[in-house]
Amino acid sequence: DPYGIIFDMEAGITDDGIVVGTGPYKVTKLVSGETIELVRNEKYWNGTPGFDQVKVLTISDGDTLTMALQSGEIDGAYGIPYASYPIFQKGGYTFTSTPTSRTFFAHMNFKSPIVQDPAVRKAIAMGVDKERFVRDLLNGNGYVAKGAFPSTFAFGGDSVKAKPYNPDLARATLDAAGWVDSDGDGIRDKNGQPLRIRWLTYPSRQEQPLLAESAQANLKAIGIDVVINNTADHNSIRVRPELWDIYVSAMVTAPTGDPAYFFTTHALDRSAVNNGHYHSDKLEALARELNDTFDVKKRGELAVQMQQTVLDDDAFIFFSHLKMSMITKDTVVGLTAHPTDFYEITAKLAPAPAKQ
Repeated sequence: DPYGIIFDMEAGITDDGIVVGTGPYKVTKLVSGETIELVRNEKYWNGTPGFDQVKVLTISDGDTLTMALQSGEIDGAYGIPYASYPIFQKGGYTFTSTPTSRTFFAHMNFKSPIVQDPAVRKAIAMGVDKERFVRDLLNGNGYVAKGAFPSTFAFGGDSVKAKPYNPDLARATLDAAGWVDSDGDGIRDKNGQPLRIRWLTYPSRQEQPLLAESAQANLKAIGIDVVINNTADHNSIRVRPELWDIYVSAMVTAPTGDPAYFFTTHALDRSAVNNGHYHSDKLEALARELNDTFDVKKRGELAVQMQQTVLDDDAFIFFSHLKMSMITKDTVVGLTAHPTDFYEITAKLAPAPAKQ
């Protein structure tokens, strides 16, 4: 992934964040979170860009995005709701898809009194039907996750053992821990406290609200009340652990193909986004060993042990991996889904040749 770029130091960076780089298009206008306007880079080093101008819009509402592509307001889109796919499968549009390591996962809040109970974490891990979520709500546009990394990685997929969907065992686990429905309202309680989970997520990725609603239904069936807070303001809330119990987000867990990134950013004492304040002596020791290990195979073996550690602690629940899909009008060629999210607008993006 291009976390480093070549850019013109003399040109500097404008107040609104525009840099002079080496890509096929030059930025003429940038409004963060809204739009980027581009013009062809006549001096591009790797071919002639296909368009004079390109405009990128952020349209976070799925229905609005669907209508924009239908009406011709835009020529291509990423993030079309899965339910809208049949509209564009009737002809006149091109689909392109690729598997990615972007993972949808839950951070357990270890400062939450309820989530501190290992029985509650274990029940939640066994209580969400990942298969149904991917099959029915994503219409197959994803991959069921076991750990942090997909099966396309040597240290992903079947290399680890995640708790399978087992609502009966989840119920038994909660019963044994004293979480029972004492008043018959369908929600378990213990010492007068209802088993209520505050689920924090955000709407900018269409999978997140769908996952929240699916988990809410699954967990209600085993006696857990899930209150969803689906908000664009999630970043200001996740840093306040008193406001949530589970935070569900998405990230590319191995952007360079190496396993260290997920753990160093999310699961260690020093991690910048260890949102749930998770700590494991075992994981810390494995991380130190990983830091001193350079053999690729050995790093993969350590990554398996590290994933298994967080899975055994139910510190994170990994739900699915993203199947990235883009849809374009047949009047456009060269917009191809790429696992890194960075290589869509290339010199190959161009108007389609005129039909004879």
